[in-house]
Amino acid sequence: MSKSEGDEKILSYNDVVLRKSDLDILNGPCYLNDRIIEFYFSYLCTCHPSEDILLSPPSIAFWIMNCPDTDGLKDFLQPLNLLNRNLVIFPVNDNNDVSKAEGGNHWSVLVFYREANVFVHHDSCKGVNNSSAKRLYRAVARFMGGTNSTSEPSYVECSESPQQVNGHDCGLYVTAISRSICRWYEQERKEVGCGDGFLWFSAVAKEVTPSLVADMRSEILGLIRSFMALKEYQPASK
Repeated sequence: MSKSEGDEKILSYNDVVLRKSDLDILNGPCYLNDRIIEFYFSYLCTCHPSEDILLSPPSIAFWIMNCPDTDGLKDFLQPLNLLNRNLVIFPVNDNNDVSKAEGGNHWSVLVFYREANVFVHHDSCKGVNNSSAKRLYRAVARFMGGTNSTSEPSYVECSESPQQVNGHDCGLYVTAISRSICRWYEQERKEVGCGDGFLWFSAVAKEVTPSLVADMRSEILGLIRSFMALKEYQPASK
C-alpha cells in the first residue's frame, strides 16, 4: 500500500490539510504534530478574527528560528504584517534540524504583546524549551517595532505557566494556553490592565488545568470530525 493510500487526506480546513494519521494521534496519548497545532491555530483565528491577533503556524516559527539568512528574514516576515499586530503567538519546537520534518521532542509557546513591549514564554515542562524560545525571540524581536521604536521588546519566562503531568501533552498545553490568551485579549485585558496579575498570567493559571488539557484532545478531534461532516469542508483530493 502506498503512503498516500495508507495515510489519506481527510480534511482541508483553510490552508491546513489533515491526514488519517492525525486522527490516530488525537485518539491516543501521543505527542501532537505540526499539522494538528496549525489546524487548531487556524480554528482560533476564525474564533478571534481581529487583525490585531496573529497565530503563527508552526512552520513559520520554525523557519524564523532556523533561517540562515537573517537579512532575508525581513522580506519573509513582511506578509505577516507584524508591525500592526498587537498580540502574536508563536508555537516553539525544540527541533533545530531543518532537514528533519516534524522533528523535535517538546512544544511551548512564545507570546508577543505590543502594549507591554514584551515576549512571554510559557513552557509546560519546567523550562525545557527556554533556549529554543530565546533563539526565536532573538531572531524576530528586531522586526516587531516600527521606525519610531526606541527599544527592542523584553523577554520574560513565565514562572506561573501550567505544568504538564505526563510526557506527551505539551502540544495540548500550547493549544489551551493560546486559547486562554486570545480570550483574555478580547474579553478581559481592558478591565484587568497590565498591573493586575501581570497581563494574562492569572487567566491562564485559572483556566489551563490538567483536566481541561486532557479534554482538549477529544475537543480537537470533535472539531475535525464536525468539519469533515460539513459540505463546505469536503475531504481534500488525493
